[in-house]
Amino acid sequence: MVLAGGATGSLTRYVLGNAIMARMGARFPYGTVFINITGSFLIGFILTLLTERANPNPNLRPLLVVGFLGGYTTFSSFEWETLGLIRDGAWLLGLLNGIGSVIVGYAAVWLGAVAASKR
Repeated sequence: MVLAGGATGSLTRYVLGNAIMARMGARFPYGTVFINITGSFLIGFILTLLTERANPNPNLRPLLVVGFLGGYTTFSSFEWETLGLIRDGAWLLGLLNGIGSVIVGYAAVWLGAVAASKR
């Protein structure tokens, strides 16, 4: 389950990240930011469903959370790209990338949990 989810998540990250970079340009890591935010939303949504609303198959968490989202999210890439921006003298973009990804990512995980909650 982890292998299947991880392969699918990694492929999704690669295809989506490249599509966003081709459309938006490579000066700022738009693809990584988008993937981190949507991954944060999805983990909040999926884990809330699996822990609060469903009697899930025990394979869903390894498939979707550990596998797919583990392969899909890119926080190591995020850190590297932030370092690259700062090293290249674009410290303001690096700061925007770092702070923006964390704050908006947190908001996305919260929104995902709210969207999936029983309330």
